[in-house]
Amino acid sequence: MTSSHWGAFEVDVEGGRIVATRPFSEDPHPSRIPDILPAAVHHHTRVARPSVRRGWLETRRGGGRGSDEFVELPWDEALDMAAQEIDRVRRTHGNEAIFGGSYGWGSAGRFHHAQSQVHRFLNSIGGYVASAGSYSTGCAQAIMPHVLGCNFLTFLYEYQDGWPTIHDNTETLVMFGGINAKNAQVSMGGVTEHETTGWFERFAAKDMRCINVGPQRGDAPEGCEWLPVRPGSDTALMLALAHVLEDEGLNDHAFLARCTVGFERFRPYLMGESDGTPKSPEWAAPICGVAPEAIRELARRMAATRTFITLAWSLQRAEHGEQPYWMSAVLAAMLGQVGLPGGGVGYGYGAIGGVGKSLKRVRGMTLPQLQNPIETVIPVARIGDMLRHPGEPYDFNGRRGPYPDIRLIYWAGGNPYHHHQDLNALQEAWQRPETIIVNEPWWTATAKRADIVFPATTPYEREDIGRTNLDDYLFHMPQLVPPVGEARDDYAIFAGLAERLGAGPTFTEGRDAEEWIAGLYDDYRANAAREGVEVPDLETLKERNWVRLPVREDGPNRRYLAPFREDPEGARLGTPSGRIEIFSEAIDGFGYDDCPGHPVWLPPSEWLGAAGAEAPLHLVSPQPGDKLHSQLESALADVEGARPETLVIHPEDAAARGVATGDLLRVFNARGACRARALVSEGIHRGVVALPTGAWFGDPGTNIDPDGNPNVLTRDMGTSRLGQGCSAHTALVEVARLSA
Repeated sequence: MTSSHWGAFEVDVEGGRIVATRPFSEDPHPSRIPDILPAAVHHHTRVARPSVRRGWLETRRGGGRGSDEFVELPWDEALDMAAQEIDRVRRTHGNEAIFGGSYGWGSAGRFHHAQSQVHRFLNSIGGYVASAGSYSTGCAQAIMPHVLGCNFLTFLYEYQDGWPTIHDNTETLVMFGGINAKNAQVSMGGVTEHETTGWFERFAAKDMRCINVGPQRGDAPEGCEWLPVRPGSDTALMLALAHVLEDEGLNDHAFLARCTVGFERFRPYLMGESDGTPKSPEWAAPICGVAPEAIRELARRMAATRTFITLAWSLQRAEHGEQPYWMSAVLAAMLGQVGLPGGGVGYGYGAIGGVGKSLKRVRGMTLPQLQNPIETVIPVARIGDMLRHPGEPYDFNGRRGPYPDIRLIYWAGGNPYHHHQDLNALQEAWQRPETIIVNEPWWTATAKRADIVFPATTPYEREDIGRTNLDDYLFHMPQLVPPVGEARDDYAIFAGLAERLGAGPTFTEGRDAEEWIAGLYDDYRANAAREGVEVPDLETLKERNWVRLPVREDGPNRRYLAPFREDPEGARLGTPSGRIEIFSEAIDGFGYDDCPGHPVWLPPSEWLGAAGAEAPLHLVSPQPGDKLHSQLESALADVEGARPETLVIHPEDAAARGVATGDLLRVFNARGACRARALVSEGIHRGVVALPTGAWFGDPGTNIDPDGNPNVLTRDMGTSRLGQGCSAHTALVEVARLSA
């Protein structure tokens, strides 16, 4: 038995190879992602030996990445070469010329977590330029502390109601962007019991009204009502709902007076007194595609019942993504139910399996990353701009500074050619650094575009401990098979480099991997004991393989908003006012026209309201259902009929283009083109197409991405100057049939 981001599973091993997997018996709705694991671990795309790009080997220059061949070298020679290059860059240009963002999910195991490993190594040799936030929630991480006064991820994982509280108290569940069990099959560090589907079955049994507000019917479980809306228009719909509350006397002004600031600054905009445009249902209807009476009926229902508003992460992955997140908190405050069990607003339910599980947090089992003396940090989704515009100033959440001049990139545990936008533009910018080094198990698009590639082990080729504060299970993850080829653990790779750079003792502290795991585990046990949680010793855990920890907390959440509601002065929020900020003096002071001092409707630059003949369809790019992001894609691409990826299109849009289910398509815009396979469905809004992420980006030189990576089509721009987040869902495309 072992653990992974998509859950626990049993493994059959024969002759040093994984041959089969079986679901964990305690999981009510296990993911089928592990089915492809045996083929992926032993796939022919594994990096077998240390490899150096021939052009870089001969010239030490960056041009030609992605189209060059690689030369395999012995480990010592490759490590010597990498260490010499790292040392040259830091001595010539300083450590601020090294980027170690290494964004990605990495391993479910706590010690062999690639990002922690690479960051510890780079800090041991003088530091690096880091990245802030995530592609999933970077925009929300910037805006929500201004509104609710706490770290967004802390709110997400520790301050929101769990599924039992929602079940027992909520009467109306309004899900902007839906709650998708497909996405909830994965979670950072693992999700052992997949519960989302089961909870919605229980919601249906008690006649909870569950309303999926979004462009796809399938973004919520069967039995939920579907209110189709245009992508990018959620803020307009929320404003119209708020207008009904104020116009019909349904607004809770007593709650607003006690627990918020700034409604008097927001109301003139809402009612049209400041700009001559009331944000009424009649105003919103042509923007979002929802009839005025449907908006009024929903607003009245929300005011008359215990209502919980949820937002998918996808809403803030768009231009002006700050606005629906901010406006959802304002709408919840106007209803006056913030802090009540099963009422108010919540974020990310269904985005990952850990949201909705109320658990006691036990800290520990995290590899210390040491202190980074380099203070420069860029927003994670702005790597393309950083490479294109070194030295140029940019704005981010109230500060202004120049992009660093990066000469060397070290990437481990991620694939930017999966999660970044406008990959053709990234590929051009990627040629600029002098050297790119990658630790990678497979020949991903990122590995193919590196200069030095070290073969890294997968979680099944090393020992580790699986745990997360988003799950109540603890696993010993044994080494199941020997390393494939000459693969080494990230820890061994970085220990070898650190030794060559004179930082060996700083990085390893004289411990091997087994000793680190034992030490981290002992610290975790001690922290658990202080919290009253009994954890077995390491040898017992190894014998038992897994334990379920007594950390469930299924009652109403009393950590943040409930105490604040009861005593706004005694339990002040972390905002400057101590209250929910409908108007933010801080944001207003930044002077950003793309994110003013209160929520507003700002039409995206690419959406159906601005679509033209060249690109008339709005592209959304949801998470795939058959894997986590791009992980295991090498083996999935071998499955007959699985590639190119499937594009969902409305029947009317398909008919206008002569497209039928199963047809091979060209999906394109001015940024690029990719192939896809058509699926005609009534379950998507007219004018919208959906193409999942995760297909590996093709090799350079092709005029069409072969397997269907939507990020050849998406736009690389920040959500606003405040959040500078990923804006993947702001993209217009056209679709045409291709001959087979």
